[in-house]
Amino acid sequence: MAETAFQTQYRQEFIHGFEDRQSRLRSTVVTETVIKGNKAVFLVADSGSASAVTRGVNGLIQARADNLTQNTATLKEWHDLVRKTGFNVFASQSDQKRIMQETSMAVINRKIDDDIITVLDTMTNDTGTSAIATLDMIAKSKTILGDNFVPTEEMDNMFGLISPGFDNYLMQVPEYASGDYVEVKPFNGPSRMFHRWYGVNWIVHPRLSGSVGAGGAGTTEKCYLYHRNSVGHAVDKDTMESPVGYDEEQDYSWARCTVFMGSVLLQNSGGVQMKHDSSAYAAS
Repeated sequence: MAETAFQTQYRQEFIHGFEDRQSRLRSTVVTETVIKGNKAVFLVADSGSASAVTRGVNGLIQARADNLTQNTATLKEWHDLVRKTGFNVFASQSDQKRIMQETSMAVINRKIDDDIITVLDTMTNDTGTSAIATLDMIAKSKTILGDNFVPTEEMDNMFGLISPGFDNYLMQVPEYASGDYVEVKPFNGPSRMFHRWYGVNWIVHPRLSGSVGAGGAGTTEKCYLYHRNSVGHAVDKDTMESPVGYDEEQDYSWARCTVFMGSVLLQNSGGVQMKHDSSAYAAS
């Protein structure tokens, strides 16, 4: 006869696994809510760097045309579908239907950011050879934007998109971490989605191209300093869905998340690619 009968206790509330679950970038670009159609056209208008003219000898002022550029974002449909049998839902730990719905939404949120990152990667202005993050690299990037007539003084429209390695190199720069310079203090309380410094909203993203989080070696991470008006993102908000359902005939539950979206580069001059070497901070 056994002297013990140990019991195993399973916690009913599930714990989120470590994965990227939210979109950080949709709020940093020009967005358009599509009502109908598979294309969204963004119009970029300027004078074409025209110069003022004096009146001609005939007494008339020479006329000119505005420089109008139409940029098209082609929408594609993106889905994530999770399915579990009735027995698996019944016999498994925690709320399996809620898990399906939350993980499905996380997949779509990651796709939104990946779509925008793909467009950012087409920018051609860069800081040159890959190097570790410094104040000089950022100053150079901001100078490039200024030389391209980008209104860098528009703090609400300026964004720095950097990797965790880039961020932690900058944490060693007094001007970046000091409370005398930073509005949102990273060492005072929990981490924020972004903090403001040097007239820029800085966002740390783990899945930038070339980064360790995206499966790269971290030797050439593509980080960015850019103005909101350099990238457009279109999404058909009316067709965004995150339903949960049940099939009685086959006895399975499902959760699906669907979005129709597309992104496009509006102004190449509005962003700078900061090539960063974060390999020294990669896990060994």
